Amino acid sequence: MINFKQFNVLTFDCYGTLIDWESGILTALRPLLKKYEVSPTDNEILDLYAQLESEAEARKFQNYKAILRQVVQGMGEEFGFTPQEDELNSLAKAIPRWKPFPDTVPALRFLKKHFKLAIISNIDNDLITSSLKHLKVKFDAIITAEQVKSYKPSRENFLFALKTLRQPKQKVLHVAQSIFHDIVPAKQLGLSTVWVNRRKNLEGFGATPPAYAQPDLEVPDLRSLVTLMEQQLGG
Repeated sequence: MINFKQFNVLTFDCYGTLIDWESGILTALRPLLKKYEVSPTDNEILDLYAQLESEAEARKFQNYKAILRQVVQGMGEEFGFTPQEDELNSLAKAIPRWKPFPDTVPALRFLKKHFKLAIISNIDNDLITSSLKHLKVKFDAIITAEQVKSYKPSRENFLFALKTLRQPKQKVLHVAQSIFHDIVPAKQLGLSTVWVNRRKNLEGFGATPPAYAQPDLEVPDLRSLVTLMEQQLGG
């Protein structure tokens, strides 16, 4: 069991950990795919999304809106249609409407009583601003890919966060859903990690590429993390 009392800061991935991005992705893409009369399964959509996004993020840095345009373009190439200009922006336009998981806000309100909170996210500054409104707590730092000019799983995003937070890595606990984007690089840097396995009992890796690493703790959701913390920290 992790000794939670040793940490000053909890850092979070946002989309997939705090915000239900897989539901958001599917809700944004389903009408587009239906328009062009293709009907892949949810898993096929998410697997392709994971592939296209990670490939685009591995190239020379572009903002996340450009990454998402490439994802939609790639969907068209895979399924045999050519998205119109406004359709290329469908994912980026949808992000402000993506909502937190039901356990997110209550958990964040509890955690805010005991720790500083920060986000490390593969996102643009303006898009994260729209999502923060749904999270209902004030974060002590927001680290975006746009600020760092790189995307996780680059370790640069985590190093930038540590510098911004002015905290030694021993005082930071990183909490995330994606093994690929978060747990692997955080562990490489020696950070303690919590894997929020929101796809427990579901097939595949969803909207993130396959990856393997050993987190310090695995939980199915943030409510479960809070329950463990309450045992050590109190209410």
